[in-house]
Amino acid sequence: MEFRHGRAQPRIHPTATVAATAVISGDVEVGAHCRILHGAVITADGGSVRLGDHVIVMENAVIRSTRQNAVGIGDHSLVGPLAYVVGATIEPEVFIATGARVFNGAVIGRGSEVRIDGIVHLRTTLAPGTTVPIGWVAVGDPARILSPDQHDEIWAAQRELDFPGYVFGIDPARLDRPFMVELTERYARALAGNADDEQV
Repeated sequence: MEFRHGRAQPRIHPTATVAATAVISGDVEVGAHCRILHGAVITADGGSVRLGDHVIVMENAVIRSTRQNAVGIGDHSLVGPLAYVVGATIEPEVFIATGARVFNGAVIGRGSEVRIDGIVHLRTTLAPGTTVPIGWVAVGDPARILSPDQHDEIWAAQRELDFPGYVFGIDPARLDRPFMVELTERYARALAGNADDEQV
């Protein structure tokens, strides 16, 4: 299914294939010979989404832009089942495996791999040819790649990346009410425009 979001609607190359149960919404461009499989969701929520040629997006993957961060996925890349990519730049020939997560402002260098359940945190840059092992976490610029049992090191690096400020524009130290109350009310207002989407 394709949806117009705001004034933008998807542009899909005639050689691309999109499964009937996939959802593509807004300012999304799908390149030549792409394959978008069942249950995949590709949505442009403010920024654009650009898929190069020969990109494969597998079942139930989610690719999403934000107002702050567009998404670009380079030629000959694959986004695996249940993977989540938001506001990131993925250079050509990258493999994002099943269940991997790539967050806002991340840059994945050409020929890199983020293996099963790997995480690339916001504002993290992977050099070309980097591998994030199964279940490991990449954080920072340049990226440090840490095992999931290194929570303190991950948190120390992640704290400097300012998730609430970068993603939501919120400084928790300046709030006079609970952070999650501010976050959910502000985010709900931002997402309210989806109510006006039209199927095309």
